[in-house]
Amino acid sequence: MERKPLSFGMTMLASAVGVVIVSVLSGIVMFISMICMVVALGSSGNKELKPVKAGTFLTVDMSQISGDREDSNLFLTFNKDNSVGLIDAVGAIRAAAKDDRVAGLLLKGDDGLVISWGSLTELRDALAEFKSSEKPIVAYATSYSQGEYYAASLADKVCMHPSGMVDFRGIGGEVMYYKDLLDKLGVEMQLIRPESCSYKSAGEVYTLNHMSDANREQIRAYIGSIWQTTTEQIAASRGMDVAELNTIADNLSGFMAEDAVASRLVDTLCFEEDVRQMLKEQHNGKQLMPLDEYASNVKKMPNKAKEAIAIIYAEGNVEDGSAKGFKDGVYGDDIVKALKKATKDDDVKAIVLRVNSPGGAATASESMTHAVMAAKAKKPVIVSMGDLAASAGYEMSCMADVIVAQPTTITGSIGVFGTIPNVGKLMNQKLGLHTDTVCTNKNAAGMSIFRPLSPKVKELWTRNVEDFYKVFVGRVAEGRHMSYDEVHKIARGRVWTGADAIGIGLVDTLGGLDLAIRIAAEKAGLENYKVKEYPEEKDTWTQLAELFGESQNDDLTLMAKIRLALRWKAVKSDIKALSRLEQDINYISTAEGLQARLPYVIVSE
Repeated sequence: MERKPLSFGMTMLASAVGVVIVSVLSGIVMFISMICMVVALGSSGNKELKPVKAGTFLTVDMSQISGDREDSNLFLTFNKDNSVGLIDAVGAIRAAAKDDRVAGLLLKGDDGLVISWGSLTELRDALAEFKSSEKPIVAYATSYSQGEYYAASLADKVCMHPSGMVDFRGIGGEVMYYKDLLDKLGVEMQLIRPESCSYKSAGEVYTLNHMSDANREQIRAYIGSIWQTTTEQIAASRGMDVAELNTIADNLSGFMAEDAVASRLVDTLCFEEDVRQMLKEQHNGKQLMPLDEYASNVKKMPNKAKEAIAIIYAEGNVEDGSAKGFKDGVYGDDIVKALKKATKDDDVKAIVLRVNSPGGAATASESMTHAVMAAKAKKPVIVSMGDLAASAGYEMSCMADVIVAQPTTITGSIGVFGTIPNVGKLMNQKLGLHTDTVCTNKNAAGMSIFRPLSPKVKELWTRNVEDFYKVFVGRVAEGRHMSYDEVHKIARGRVWTGADAIGIGLVDTLGGLDLAIRIAAEKAGLENYKVKEYPEEKDTWTQLAELFGESQNDDLTLMAKIRLALRWKAVKSDIKALSRLEQDINYISTAEGLQARLPYVIVSE
């Protein structure tokens, strides 16, 4: 029987029905996919923990330790790099020292450090405590940077790749200056700082093309202090003396692998597989467990104590306002809120403020300092300093009952400055752009970036920084029980290491967060306690809502979550591409020594 072809109308109808059916099916598939994404995002922090077996060796990869706290859950949804915060890392190492299931520790370098000297000292202190438990520490790297070697030097056995090197050459301070570039561009940076703050050198990079005498003096002092601390500790661990280490640094005697062994910086040259075999044969190592996995196990351990010590983390640049999405920094409103919440919590008996900040906004600094004073009136407040607690980072610290810092912490910088650009020459002579003004009052355009500051505005800016400097010095004098003149003598914007700061009254004792917590517990009369961390991490959906400027309702609807998940998927793919590009550029720009590699990076999906 011959089939008649469908009429044009029936063909169009069939096509339309087909499109509708495909669209509906596609919509259902996408809806189900988005439901799965919503569920995955909601359960991103609930991964199953690997059990800790007897004979476990804890693997501490120093490159994975980043910052005081672990990255937010939102950030970790696309950055699965097994990173762990310094405080969790240190806590895990200390817990492993007392854990009978942990047989020893493998310390690894190679991939570059994110943390600086203060954090390295805190890590090394935890490793020293682990070593005192008489469990072995074995260190291995293809090559050691100075920071990695500083931590690895206390290991029972320091191993290195036969083609590796130890980059042990002393500490240098190098500053880049932009004045000549700005002159060529036609930009004048107007630096305003108190007349006495000659050490407050941050703004000088725009107004000079070399180090000022004051800046050279303070850099020489603090890098010398850090080097002295590190060489003394390395010498003690390796059975050497400081003079011998300085000779090695001067002559680069540990640079080549064989020389590193001959100079006793390294014990043996081998491959990583040889180290793994040694752990099995000599130490009965049955499995290796990454630090982040063990840290997760430690954090899940129950603590039924009712009373608590609050740890408030202030890490990053000091900024006004509150953090949104996964922004990093010390946001004044967030720290003030955390201090108030910890103060009002009857279970919290003492507060530890963990400061790891180079400073920032003066207004946020003042708000946080005032909040510290209010908290201190009701409960003990102890400060623990990390890599940096300088300028605004020191101001918020100075009112605490006790300040604890590492000998390698950079602190002080009691001072203030301001910079205002004048781009008039760039606009007029370089770009051919001109501005003209009409004003109701003399100084209405006195702060325009297209011309120098008016004399009156400059006078007021100068008064402003002078007045704030006096307030800052007065705060420190009150908090540290010193006279104004005593503080001014050691202030003027100068930075100090913790080792030097303790002798001039800016710091009370040397140590890490663990010591600060013990002091807080002692002052509060606590024996059994738990730790509460602030600012409390926002859940993933709140971070997504803030990231995309959505309404921050406590109960987001399913469709709202799907919408956010779709937008996050697009952003995540962009970030992943940028991260991959950053990885390529970073590798090419930082690769050292002989290279046997393709001229590009191959990435597996």
